[in-house]
Amino acid sequence: MKNEVAGFSKLSKEEKINWIANHYFANPSEAILTLKQYWNNDSKLQQLHDEFIENTITNFYLPMGIAPNFLINGNYYSVPMVIEESSVVAAAAKSAKYWSTRGGFKATVLNTEKIGQVHFLFKGETAKLQAFFKDAKKNIIASTDSITKNMQRRGGGILSLELRDKTNELENYYQLHATFDTKDSMGANFINSCLEQLAKALKEEAQQYIDFSELKKDITIVMSILSNYVPNCIVRAEVSCKVSELAENLSAGRPGKIENPQEFAEKFVQAVRIAEIEPFRAVTHNKGIMNGVDSVVLATGNDFRAVEAGVHAYASRNGNYSSLSHAKIENDIFTFWMEIPLALGTVGGLTSLHPLVKMALEILEKPSSQELMQIVAVTGLAQNFAALRSLTTTGIQEGHMKMHLNNILNQYQATSEERKAIAKHFENNTVSHASVVTLIENLRK
Repeated sequence: MKNEVAGFSKLSKEEKINWIANHYFANPSEAILTLKQYWNNDSKLQQLHDEFIENTITNFYLPMGIAPNFLINGNYYSVPMVIEESSVVAAAAKSAKYWSTRGGFKATVLNTEKIGQVHFLFKGETAKLQAFFKDAKKNIIASTDSITKNMQRRGGGILSLELRDKTNELENYYQLHATFDTKDSMGANFINSCLEQLAKALKEEAQQYIDFSELKKDITIVMSILSNYVPNCIVRAEVSCKVSELAENLSAGRPGKIENPQEFAEKFVQAVRIAEIEPFRAVTHNKGIMNGVDSVVLATGNDFRAVEAGVHAYASRNGNYSSLSHAKIENDIFTFWMEIPLALGTVGGLTSLHPLVKMALEILEKPSSQELMQIVAVTGLAQNFAALRSLTTTGIQEGHMKMHLNNILNQYQATSEERKAIAKHFENNTVSHASVVTLIENLRK
């Protein structure tokens, strides 16, 4: 398309679809049919989904699965997971079952502090700004009372407000650095509303400060915004057992069976240590953790992009990108654990709007935000255990490609007879995309 489109947002849904279909598809009617196939037959439910975002033309489906048997702090959970990648839900469920017979997962919320900042410029002396802030701080915080009163009733609100001098890094640059407790809500809107009021009050108080010249009174607010980096909103998840208890009492020949627990534990710990010191490995290692984390975050209507950004920043907090998880053997005890930042909510946002989000939270027995933090972290750790177990025993591809086989068969529209023959063939052969395609072609000859 050579020219821009004018007034696209003002078109009706039907008009948007027709425009897209006629400009980008060789067969517009087929494109329109495909888009409408994903609409919900319930018009009110469809309207609800249409209004989640702007310029909606259809719904984009992702599968929602369940990983059962998660024993966390003595309670069993069936964990909803929304993800498109084969083997993730199966791997999480396998880890959950494995650890349920070895004491289960332990999870602890270490802190729930969230952060927001007012970024501003001040052209006067730092000492005078500091003196001003000391005098005005109480009034600046008090200006948010109408916003924070409901949160305060629930035990949350603004925890602290400090002035930070960043002029060594950027000329005239300062921050109001605020910390918050938002209880069971993720709190983005609450925090941003507070920050904008804090910024407004900062300017107003500066205008009335008698020790400022007219130039110094002119504080420039650059922006007021929460941070998705929450290094003091941390949850710890861990598993541990005697090294000997890592062994599995399974039938001989089962892939991934742990026959020599000492050897397995030592190799597992070594694999984690490699991810601790090698960034190329750490990125993929942590991506596996986020397979579990993101899928539960999505299922419960939380912001997985914010979680991803904060978690990866946390993985780099010591100057190098490193593993989020850690493992050790001490006194014949194997321990595998991780601490990650998670700012999650169980009230507000999609949690009260999206029907499947509400169902996911119901399946999790209506957790508090701290309980959800624990469940999410545990799912990430379980996913990481499953990946490392495969990598250090059979290799990652054997299990993954068997799960991926169905996707390949769907891609080539295999018949039921072809599926039976293919399944039988790969009982004793390694699955790869090329080998599946070759077999399909041979069957069809």
